[in-house]
Amino acid sequence: MKIEAFFNISYGLYIISAAADGKKNGFIGNTVFQVTATPAQIAIGCNKDNFTSTLIQKSGMYSISVLKQSVKQDIIGTFGYHSGRDIDKFENIGHFETENKTPVVTEDSLAWFECKVVKEVDVGTHILYIAEVIENDVIATDDVPLTYSFYHKIKKGLAPKNAPTYVDPELLKKEKAETAGKEMQKYRCLACGHIYDPAEGDEDSGIAPGTPFEDLPDDWVCPTCGATKDMFEPA
Repeated sequence: MKIEAFFNISYGLYIISAAADGKKNGFIGNTVFQVTATPAQIAIGCNKDNFTSTLIQKSGMYSISVLKQSVKQDIIGTFGYHSGRDIDKFENIGHFETENKTPVVTEDSLAWFECKVVKEVDVGTHILYIAEVIENDVIATDDVPLTYSFYHKIKKGLAPKNAPTYVDPELLKKEKAETAGKEMQKYRCLACGHIYDPAEGDEDSGIAPGTPFEDLPDDWVCPTCGATKDMFEPA
């Protein structure tokens, strides 16, 4: 089975949020799809270990925020690679709460949906929550939605461990070694899986293409999760 074949399946990237018992949380999800038009129903996939899954179970509600392609990396880092059991992910991000107390992220989002769960499907590691849309709105029209393909190929990000598209870095490394010739050495972030590719550099941090990892400034950090340079290993 070829792992990289899965990278060609189209996904969006969203922030899925929920609240219960005075607590709120959200995570980056890519399993979001419309099920029916009348009534309008949307399904999401959520790992059973996610704190957000517990909140959805208790409240029966969740929100979906459609992220912009130009979303700030710290938003991806906060909602994709940290646990809401340890931090308040909403502390420094634009959001509001609906009449049902469901948190909705508006910062760097194009649109949002509030949904009421009508059915759950257990698929092993994850639960599919099928829900009816009870409210939604358009926030901005000045950008395009962020896709997993863009995130993977352009921003060099990998899915978090709890995501349905998670790939063991060692398996991916082995597959690439078997199918590709020797390239300029790339490095992988041990915290989030971000790949630093010397051939492309890091434009957002002022690192020019062709810059070897060894020549990066000592204060350079992972553009996805903020990990320091010593948290990288050869990819």
